[in-house]
Amino acid sequence: MRTYNDEAIMEKNLSRERVFDGIILHIDHVLNELPNGKQAKREVAMHVGASAVLPVDGEGNVYLVRQFRAPIEQVLLEIPAGKLDSIDEDRLLAAKRELKEETGLEAGDWRHLTDTFTTAGFSNERISLYLARDLRQGECRPDEDEFLNLVKMPFEEAFGMVMRGEIRDAKTQIALCMAKNIL
Repeated sequence: MRTYNDEAIMEKNLSRERVFDGIILHIDHVLNELPNGKQAKREVAMHVGASAVLPVDGEGNVYLVRQFRAPIEQVLLEIPAGKLDSIDEDRLLAAKRELKEETGLEAGDWRHLTDTFTTAGFSNERISLYLARDLRQGECRPDEDEFLNLVKMPFEEAFGMVMRGEIRDAKTQIALCMAKNIL
């Protein structure tokens, strides 16, 4: 097994200042001391975090959502997901809430796939990814500012779309790739 001297590449935080408070993001300016003794200013987007879920039914179909994403001005095909209501919210409960809101589905079997940092170069956003099975249909209750289309397709079709670059949402790519060996 390889060992690494991560201490030699760590930065030391000297100061942090909140420069912007937004609806979803808060921006901090951070001053760090680098391993060579010099200083570097970092701009960090602070995010409460999110949970996302890959629902798979007994026939091997996945349920995805198509929704408009304002930052890229495109409609993306994604797994159901949403931000946490607070930094302390239970991530599995958030995933269950989002699944119900966006698809109307509830699941009897839940498995944590992984946590992923979406853009660690400038943000602390962490999304917890779950696999949900043993699905039961209920009523959709999307947020009042949330408009989406529900898409049901075979898992293998969705996985193929990832491999061909047709699904471009990172959390969806990761969840489908991680679930491949499980399913």
